[in-house]
Amino acid sequence: MASSRWAAAAAHTAALATAALALVPGTAAAANAPQQRLEWGACSGLEAPEGTPMVCARLTVPLDRGAPAAQRGTAELALSRVPAREQRTGTLVVNPGGPGSPGRIWAARTAASLPDDLRDRYDVVGFDPRGTGASTPAVSCDPEFFQAPRPDTVPRTAADSATLTDRAADYAAACSRSTGGDLLEHMSTADSADDIDAIRAALGAERVDYLGYSYGTLLGAVFATRHPDRVRRLVLDSVVHPGRPWYRANLRQSRSLDAAAQNFFAWTARHDDAYGLGDTAGETAAAYYGTRADLAEAPAEGAVGPTELENTYLTAAYSAATWPELARALSDHTRDGDTAGLTEVHRAYGDSAESDASYGAYLATQCTDARWPRDTRTWLDDGEKAHAEAPFQGWNNIWYNMPCAFWSAPGGTWPDVDGSGVSGALLVQAEDDGPTPVEGAFAMRERFPGGRLVLESGGVSHGVSLGGNPCVDGAVADYLRDGTLPPAGGRPDAADLVCPPSPEPAPAAESGDASGSRGPQAAPDLRR
Repeated sequence: MASSRWAAAAAHTAALATAALALVPGTAAAANAPQQRLEWGACSGLEAPEGTPMVCARLTVPLDRGAPAAQRGTAELALSRVPAREQRTGTLVVNPGGPGSPGRIWAARTAASLPDDLRDRYDVVGFDPRGTGASTPAVSCDPEFFQAPRPDTVPRTAADSATLTDRAADYAAACSRSTGGDLLEHMSTADSADDIDAIRAALGAERVDYLGYSYGTLLGAVFATRHPDRVRRLVLDSVVHPGRPWYRANLRQSRSLDAAAQNFFAWTARHDDAYGLGDTAGETAAAYYGTRADLAEAPAEGAVGPTELENTYLTAAYSAATWPELARALSDHTRDGDTAGLTEVHRAYGDSAESDASYGAYLATQCTDARWPRDTRTWLDDGEKAHAEAPFQGWNNIWYNMPCAFWSAPGGTWPDVDGSGVSGALLVQAEDDGPTPVEGAFAMRERFPGGRLVLESGGVSHGVSLGGNPCVDGAVADYLRDGTLPPAGGRPDAADLVCPPSPEPAPAAESGDASGSRGPQAAPDLRR
């Protein structure tokens, strides 16, 4: 689910200009592309953390790099940059995941989280990937799709299934009408990976460092595969399985999200004195599913029904920092019938009409990255199995992705990942990550012979680097600082460096008291 809840307003102003220098040799797109000068200036609609000056620019790239130059449409990428405080020795390009998530604000967020010596030496660059955020053209579909309450994701009858299937088909059709085929046919991970190289060239950098979270790990891995000579250091955090195309990946994800939700239920049970929902995970899970049933009968404030609850509490599988407020809202409803907390957490983490752009861009990338089943019976059969094994998100994940069964742009070939051309990579993974199960990190390490894997043992949150774990952050800083990687562990089934988990959050004792805070790099509302 796209990251639409990060606060963003007006940014600091500054004016710098950087000439475009070397273009990638040997590629037709680069050979035919005119040199561009990035005009850095004020950032519209973004607010950087205090003391983190950020400037923005726009870069024109081809929509279809395979088309003849005379027939090639273009897109404009929105970029951001936080300059090094002292002499620049490297450029760090960051991506928060998604797909579909704008990334400009992450230059400032990442710069603010770096150790002082790296902050002094790095230019940190963020960008809104093609079709997202302030980049143009942008994907848009149907904001009314999110009007609450939406139909229950768990179908009880064939008519329910038909309604939900029709909604998926209608949304896909709306994306085609509103966005148009030129953009939808060129939103793949490979397209965005080549955009990163265009950003590198426009910055005048021979090589760049890259930090990607979640889906950003696949994007970074494909960039390294396609442009290995343009990568210096590569950090991939919360790793997408490189050999598991999206349909299969989402079925696996439904099971891992369910397991991650059990961590939330177990934590809530350990704090029964604060929440009163039971002292076992089974009891607190029953409170959640009981609330879900209640909302199916009477949505909170007429708007938060079972689907809205699911999409809100999906956040629990992404970030432990959100557990106190989610548990408090569940407790207030279960014990006192108070729905105010549920509506509040839905406003914070649930979907709304503003989710349309990020959801549409998510689909535009996933639907064209690989082939998808076109027979809806396949989806329905797999949904029944997923719900039986993983009811927390089993059906929800089916409907979330089903527009790909009707997508106007064809599914392509799953992108190749081969990291043998780069000198090294640092992979970071929480052991109990729900959105990107841990086996993906081991599979990615196999594709990068020089790579090392840092595992947060018992870690439960998605997005670990620069989030406050000293062991993890130290390994990331050492690698970015001078390329130092942990020693190889020597076993294919074990991490190269094992770190202890971050501390659990403290419970929220009273309504409105959400102890703890999100890590600076946490992205709890990313679907992928």
